[in-house]
Amino acid sequence: MYVCGITPYDYCHLGHARCYVAFDVIRRSLQRFGYQVTYVQNFTDIDDKIINRAKELKEDPKTLAERYIQDYETQMNALNVLPADRYPRVTGHIPEIQGLIAKLMEKEMAYAVGTGVYYAVRKFKEYGKLSNRTLDDMKVGARVEGEADKRDPLDFALWKVSRDPNELAWESPWGRGRPGWHIECSAMSMKYLGEDFDVHGGGQDLTFPHHENEIAQSCGATGKGFAHVWLHNGFVNVNKEKMSKSSGNFFTLKDVLKKHDPMAVRYFLLSQHYRSPIDYSEEALRGATETWRRIVETYRSSASLNSSGLEDTSPAFKAIVGDSEGDFFKALADDFNTPRALAAVHGIANSFYKESALRARTVHRKLGEMLDVLGFAVPAEEKWSAGVLDLAKRREEARKAKDWAGSDRLRDELRQQGVSVEDTSEGPRLRKIR
Repeated sequence: MYVCGITPYDYCHLGHARCYVAFDVIRRSLQRFGYQVTYVQNFTDIDDKIINRAKELKEDPKTLAERYIQDYETQMNALNVLPADRYPRVTGHIPEIQGLIAKLMEKEMAYAVGTGVYYAVRKFKEYGKLSNRTLDDMKVGARVEGEADKRDPLDFALWKVSRDPNELAWESPWGRGRPGWHIECSAMSMKYLGEDFDVHGGGQDLTFPHHENEIAQSCGATGKGFAHVWLHNGFVNVNKEKMSKSSGNFFTLKDVLKKHDPMAVRYFLLSQHYRSPIDYSEEALRGATETWRRIVETYRSSASLNSSGLEDTSPAFKAIVGDSEGDFFKALADDFNTPRALAAVHGIANSFYKESALRARTVHRKLGEMLDVLGFAVPAEEKWSAGVLDLAKRREEARKAKDWAGSDRLRDELRQQGVSVEDTSEGPRLRKIR
């Protein structure tokens, strides 16, 4: 599996989380189905956006990229995204990139001019097959950015000659410069996974031109099929518009995870099918937080009763468990349908609340297996200090005595210590304020 990674020129946003949580579940599901998965995800650590941002901040491009790569790692770790088996970087694969360009030049699929090397799109007869576009459709929207000497507006850069002697660049047979955007993923995916491999993934916005160009240059160079299956995740929308840095309507993961439990954010992201758009709102995240809290409570409650050794062996309960477990794996086998898989999780969880002492062992085990496949990490229960527990006890006593002023004062004292209290039919529930 090869999944297109970030261009590290700014902090990761919720759209990045949508992509990498989705492919994390796809990877975990494939492993659960018995496949041995090699997962490769690149970092585009040299790019126009990085160079321009570095100039703006008067910073070395490599230093800037490294800072944002570290931010990516921090946020993905919080979301319990498994690390890739390899994280190749463009700057570490210049020889492989130049070798692939040379092969395309030899096959006359590419040509060199003053500004660099370009891929001759019309030489690849199947161009447009992934995005279902025709060459005539594309010509209208073709962009020309300092590439006036290329032969066709549709052609795209494989190597960009640098005019700035102070800019990060490498020597090549076509002039000192750096790779174009698309060639890197072809070179790095084929180095680690071979000239044709199983799955290539990324955001929906990469279908064209990035993935279309990857197919053209990879197949053009090797004559082989490149990736067998292409998977694309849908956008995160805000007010029905795609969340993106360029639109200015994005939320950094760093800020989102300060306000919300990372597993609740993960739940929110998996609540829609990975191919579908998902609409961001604070209300939706609050709803996901409450739903996740109920799942955690069920998991913990079943753990506390698990030591009894009792288990419900009735045919009725076995049927409930079997149906939910079957639905869960059928959902994931059907194009990784996480909303249906989550519905099956709730089916198992809800079964716990009837004769729970008997059902605890099975529910705890099955729920744990399902949550693991979906990549959820159930946090350890909070250990409250004696002072917090004493305040909570005194507040509950005041509440029972209908001393509402005293109850409110003690609630405020708890909040000052970073603890919220929720009154339930089972007694007060303490939670750490994020």
